[in-house]
Formats: sequence, structure tokens, C-alpha cells
Amino acid sequence: MSTSTITTTPVRPAYRVTGRGVVRSEWSKFWSLRSSWITLGLAVLFLVAIGAIAAALYSPDGPLGGKDAAPGTALTLALAGTNLAALAVGALGVLLSAGEYSTGMVRSTFAAVPGRLHVLWAKCAVYGPIAFVTSTVGALVSFVLGSVALHGEPIALSLGDAGVFRCLVGAGVYLGLVGVYGVTVGLLVRNNAGGIAILAGVVLVLPGLTGLLPSSLGDTVSRYLPSNAGQSVMTLHESSDSLVSPMAGFTALLVWAVLLLAGAAYRLRRSDV
Repeated sequence: MSTSTITTTPVRPAYRVTGRGVVRSEWSKFWSLRSSWITLGLAVLFLVAIGAIAAALYSPDGPLGGKDAAPGTALTLALAGTNLAALAVGALGVLLSAGEYSTGMVRSTFAAVPGRLHVLWAKCAVYGPIAFVTSTVGALVSFVLGSVALHGEPIALSLGDAGVFRCLVGAGVYLGLVGVYGVTVGLLVRNNAGGIAILAGVVLVLPGLTGLLPSSLGDTVSRYLPSNAGQSVMTLHESSDSLVSPMAGFTALLVWAVLLLAGAAYRLRRSDV
């Protein structure tokens, strides 16, 4: 009598890549990187410290004081650190995307997630809201500290005043979108230094270069650049010829985001890792 041995191969469970899973993966990667904590902390520090110092140094006899002080000067002081915060937030976005190319981790990422566009959407879906929330909190803290320093001054404002909360949230929206810009620029350039340089040029240098264009064209182009569009969203009253309305500025910021996302998606689909 003979016996036969039946061997069975264990069946591995089928794993399926889902959008929620990719987002969880990017969330874990974000908070596990030391650079995320440090750079995001610097962005909030720039917002709070520079805004509080600007309000503490305010003088009625200074350039922003006097009887002709512009409405919303208290907000201008509170948000004085926005440009530096934008550089920090944008630079972190570049590091989150281009950094994977410099370390070679991008190969593992795309091996686990063959649908490359899922990675793009997940990175933006994770980092954009994080940058928005932390920046909004930083802007609120900066304004509160500035209100203490400006107590009793004619320019003092409170959170209950019309338009104040909208401007502070607008600062968070602007910086959150700058974070998305950083992610997309990093995927387009795939180089940390190059991506950060491009982002810094767009935020700080490009608005000044529009002055080299013919006056009518330069004014039109300048209004819709990300930095000036963001300034429009954070302005209490539309009083400057170089700015557009808050809604037009918000629309311009969204258009920039859509264009950069489209460019990054095209690069991901059409080029090798």
C-alpha cells in the first residue's frame, strides 16, 4: 500500500493599490522625515516671530503710522513674515518630491505604486492641507501677539473686525498652495537645489523683473504672479493698483496650481524615473 503526498502552495492574498493606501503611505513618509518637522517649524517661526516683532516695533511716527496709515496696517504687520514662510513651505514641498529622486527612493515608490499619478495626488493631498493648517495657525498666533503689542493704537484690529479672519485664512491658503507648487516643481525638475532656486525666483525675484516689461503689460502680468495674487488674498481692502480683488487673486493661485499639476503629471507619465 502506497501513500501519496499532496503538496499545496500557499495562496498569497491579493493586494490592491488604493488611493487611501497611497495617501497613508505619504502621510507616514512625511512625518517620519526630520526635515519635515524642522522646515515646517521654521515656516511657522518666520510667521509668528517676524509678525510679532514688526508689531512690537511699530511707531505712529514711522512709515506705516500717522493719520494716513492704511486700513489693515495691523494685518500687514502680522503677516510681514509671509514671504520667508513661503520659501520654507515651498522648499519643503520640493524636498518631499525631488528628494526621492536624489536618494533613489523613487524607484521603490513607483514599484509599490505603478500608477505614478497616484503618488502626485497623494503627496499634494497630504502636504497641501498640512501646510494650510499650520500656516493658518501661525498667522492667527502672529495676529494675536501683534494685537497685544498694538493695544491702544489707532491701527489696532481684532479678530471680530470685518475681513480680518478672511485675511488670516487667506494667508494659510496661499502658503498651502505654495506647498503644492513646491511638490510639483520638485517633480518637474527632480533636483533639490534646482527646484528650490526656481521656487525662490518665482516668489521673490520674478515680481521685480516685471518692471522691465512695458508698463501696461508689466502691471498686468505682475498682478497675477503667485506672490502678488497671494498678497491680494491677504489684503483687508483693495487699495493698491498692483493688486487684484481677493477672489481674483484666489482664482489666479488655483490656476497656477492646476498648470503646475498638469505639467508634473505629464512629466511623470512621459519620462523615466
